[in-house]
Amino acid sequence: MKTINDFNFENKKALIRVDFNVPLNENFEVTDATRIQAAKPTIIKVLEDGGSAVLMSHLGRPQGVQDEFSLKHIADDISDILGVQVKYVADCVGQEAEDAVAALSPGEVLLLENLRFHTSETKGDVTFAEQLSKLGDIYVNDAFGTAHRAHASTTIVAQFFADNKCFGSLLAKEIESIDKVLSSGEKPVTAVLGGSKVSSKITIIENILDKVDHLIIGGGMTYTFVKAQGGQIGDSICEDDKQELALEILKKAEEKGVQIHLPVDVLGADAFDNDANTKVVAVNAIPEGWQGLDAGPETIKNFHEVILNSKTILWNGPLGVFEMENFAKGTIALGNSIVEATEKGAFSLVGGGDSVAAVKQFGFGSKVSYVSTGGGAMLESLEGKTLPGIAAIEK
Repeated sequence: MKTINDFNFENKKALIRVDFNVPLNENFEVTDATRIQAAKPTIIKVLEDGGSAVLMSHLGRPQGVQDEFSLKHIADDISDILGVQVKYVADCVGQEAEDAVAALSPGEVLLLENLRFHTSETKGDVTFAEQLSKLGDIYVNDAFGTAHRAHASTTIVAQFFADNKCFGSLLAKEIESIDKVLSSGEKPVTAVLGGSKVSSKITIIENILDKVDHLIIGGGMTYTFVKAQGGQIGDSICEDDKQELALEILKKAEEKGVQIHLPVDVLGADAFDNDANTKVVAVNAIPEGWQGLDAGPETIKNFHEVILNSKTILWNGPLGVFEMENFAKGTIALGNSIVEATEKGAFSLVGGGDSVAAVKQFGFGSKVSYVSTGGGAMLESLEGKTLPGIAAIEK
């Protein structure tokens, strides 16, 4: 795996694909700069070597050129985070962009305009990719969040750089972290899969059954498994057409010697509402008119023991409706268990939109080993798929 540490960027221009698709408020201020922070080590390495950095990214899903999606709005935030005044150019290809790159001195940073102002970007257009390739001597992909897309800037452009292409430090860390969970991690390996639907996690479950020792299933998909085994789930969320599949998963896990841990009790509510009446009930005896919205105390205790005895942990998905304060206890408790295991030497990887949101909301981010920056890319990696953005560098 070639990374930026295999290159010296002295007097070189690094064309870096970053993922600066950050949330903005109505005043075009960045409300969460995590992705910019995450790219900083790669950019600083280039500058410290005596090179210059040309940054390309998308922002949102513009229909043609739309001012609200212009990257000029975030140039000052990037400057503040890097500690370097970032220059900006109002296009990402063509003469204006080429002139701006030619004028760059070592130690300088240039931000190109939103790649997706050109429809050629998402189409993976070769001519557009070739135009981009004129803007750097070495291509660096540091955008894990878009590595599952075969777009011009994430995949196609790499073919114009022969041996002068590599992973940035963020993307390298993502690859290493997923590899630890799927192949090189210390055993026992535990995967925690939560969220509402079995259907969205099927391919992940099928891929990781050969790699894990324990599989904790929580959140809304619990009830499909419980109902399939003959339990009463009241009004809880359930995918009736996936019950047979749930039983197959349990059978496969048993054949492979993987221990599956399902909730034994839940916090039931008589409405999907933070202020609903609640009571703790057995997971397979939820009364009609009630629904399970969080893990119960016995379940939290059971999961805690499994996590503490694990050496490698993957967390993808919450254990309850954590967005409502009264149904966040299970997810918070799980986070605390993973933090404790990490402090004792376990490797912990958190990935997938809802679990990353929970980790941020409850302050676990700096206390686990790694928080993935890519939702879809992370899920496709866990499904065992080769991501085009990664394959393009490895060719």
